[in-house]
Amino acid sequence: MQDLLKHTDNINKLLARFGVKFGIYKNNVFHEQLFPFDAIPRVITAAEFAEIEKGLVQRVTALNMFLYDIYHDQHIIKDKVIPEEFVFSSKGYLPECYGCTPPKKIYSHISGIDLVQAKDKTWYILEDNLRIPSGASYPLIARKLCRIASPQSYANNNIVDNRNYGTMLRKVMDNVNTGGISVILTPGRYNAAFFEHAYLAEMTHSILAMPTDLYVENSQVYYRAMDKPQKVGVIYRRISDEYLDPLTFLPESLIGVPNLINAYRAGNVAIMNAPGNGVADDKGIYYFVPKMIKYYLGEDSITHNAPTYLMYYDKDRDYALAHFDELVFKDVSEAGGYGVFFGRNLSSQQKQDFISLLETEPRRFIAQEIIDFIDLPIIDKGKEVLRKADLRAFVLSGSETKVWPSGLTRFSRNPDSFVVNSSQGGGFKDTWVLSR
Repeated sequence: MQDLLKHTDNINKLLARFGVKFGIYKNNVFHEQLFPFDAIPRVITAAEFAEIEKGLVQRVTALNMFLYDIYHDQHIIKDKVIPEEFVFSSKGYLPECYGCTPPKKIYSHISGIDLVQAKDKTWYILEDNLRIPSGASYPLIARKLCRIASPQSYANNNIVDNRNYGTMLRKVMDNVNTGGISVILTPGRYNAAFFEHAYLAEMTHSILAMPTDLYVENSQVYYRAMDKPQKVGVIYRRISDEYLDPLTFLPESLIGVPNLINAYRAGNVAIMNAPGNGVADDKGIYYFVPKMIKYYLGEDSITHNAPTYLMYYDKDRDYALAHFDELVFKDVSEAGGYGVFFGRNLSSQQKQDFISLLETEPRRFIAQEIIDFIDLPIIDKGKEVLRKADLRAFVLSGSETKVWPSGLTRFSRNPDSFVVNSSQGGGFKDTWVLSR
């Protein structure tokens, strides 16, 4: 381990050289920055990972069943497990996808589930990311460079090899392929995660395509190859729903593929992840996931939600207002650490303004108990210090649902912050799952 730490600066230089950066738009300006890497890994025991895996497989299975249900017969609504207006008012619910059945009925092929571990060692799910979760490429390439820099660190520790992610992802793509080539669809190099798009295309032996590389004819998607058009069977898209097809969603989109949804609706192409998954990403729907698991699977939830209050319910809202300074509030449709604030940090005027907003838009917010999750050691200016850290686990659903034995551990570089997102200036580290 100590040998590995000596190489931290060189590893970060190599990451920069390979273009392992994270880009964000701020004030209509694109900023590209290094995603800082810390060489002290997060270590998860084999027994601990087995329990995490069991819980995440259960959770993602139920979420996939929920997505199929609400875009078809809507039993969970009819049986009043989830309020009808709560689902249909979600920004992530797309009426255009009603009745669409993705190949093998899989909606979330790659799920990014964010967890934190409390100081009593209990793991809590903070949120489910079922649209276009990113981040798997960062621990992949970091592990690769660390192996080169310090091979003995991996020879002397019983660490599960994480280099199988490309193989796992390719199997998921092949499982739903309707007959044709595999494509990773990127909006281009100014996307925040363009490095990942290119890296995963290489790892899965897929074609990295820009929107202009694809076209639809007779409800079939084709790739404009050098010699002749090639039929596309599966698209791992890295473009948000609303920009995916200008003839179905936003007509002003310049990064979509016209008529793509018609081809998808006809069953001629698989789209990973399926359009319309955003309703399950909604932080308000998160509240109902344990109920989904019970409803669809007849099982108690293995994973733990953070204690959550829906401002939509009068009882929950009254509790949140009475304990305002003890809670964290989240905008249900925001991501990347945006729309999150702690009640205790608001001024009196800000508090009053927010309470007024709650009265007019109660569906828009949830409140959660603040989980004092564990700190992990990082190296900062040559010294070892402790910082808050979460874990994004990647769950892949193909012929079976599996959890990648690794993950993206993100940490805050601010000693006073609980927000670890890369878009908020956080860094990342590798996640070692021990083999025994």
